[in-house]
Amino acid sequence: MAIQAVLFDLDDTLLWDHRSVEEAFQATGEEAAKQVAGLTPERLVESVRQEARALYESFETFPFTKMIGINPFEGLWANFSGGSQQEFRKLQALAPGYRKEAWTRGLRALGVENAALGALLAERFPAERRNRPYVYEETFRVLDALKGQVKLLLLTNGAPDLQQEKIDGVPQLAGYFDHIVISGTFGEGKPAESIFRHAMGLLGIEAAEGLMVGDKLTTDILGSNRVGMPNAWVNRSGAARTGEIVPANEVSHLEQLHAIIKRLA
Repeated sequence: MAIQAVLFDLDDTLLWDHRSVEEAFQATGEEAAKQVAGLTPERLVESVRQEARALYESFETFPFTKMIGINPFEGLWANFSGGSQQEFRKLQALAPGYRKEAWTRGLRALGVENAALGALLAERFPAERRNRPYVYEETFRVLDALKGQVKLLLLTNGAPDLQQEKIDGVPQLAGYFDHIVISGTFGEGKPAESIFRHAMGLLGIEAAEGLMVGDKLTTDILGSNRVGMPNAWVNRSGAARTGEIVPANEVSHLEQLHAIIKRLA
């Protein structure tokens, strides 16, 4: 059956989120190193990552954020001002303290007791991340080629305001899509079958008529497998696949999708 629609993940599929986050951490760590003798950005970033993850998982909102698909490092720059669920209001209240505490604890773990610097870095990281809306070099070539040939839908996990901010950070991106579905708005995230069936309903397609494209086996590939939708795992780093989640196709570059769509036709 010919492919009628392509469903794209956002982070690390169309947007180079990993690069954005890594550079923001590095820039923030370098700022700290200027103020503390002997402190290296790399050690601080590693420490803050550990402390942020542990703190994030201690919150009563953690099961919700895991279900929606919001990771601890997104929490370091998200405002959580959107979303209708009560959990988003709790996250909105927690976020400022979480940011400050994660950086302060990261410093403390390295023997630096400086809450004022922790507060400064907590504000520096979001600014650095917002200054880095990177896209992959082939993203717009692929979207240009597909637009008008098939329906396009953006299917992304995350907080509504944060994911919308990422989309808005690349102004020309949203116009390519017939629909944009954000898990925090829908109420459940990938790999839940419900969000895939919702997307199929918006597109007016059966599962076999769609192609899910994403970088995460545990969300994009597992969820599309569950509903019987063809998929393509974007594996730019050449990571070894382990476990029981098997993608129908694997690509290292988005332009390889054209051959897959042609073959499925």
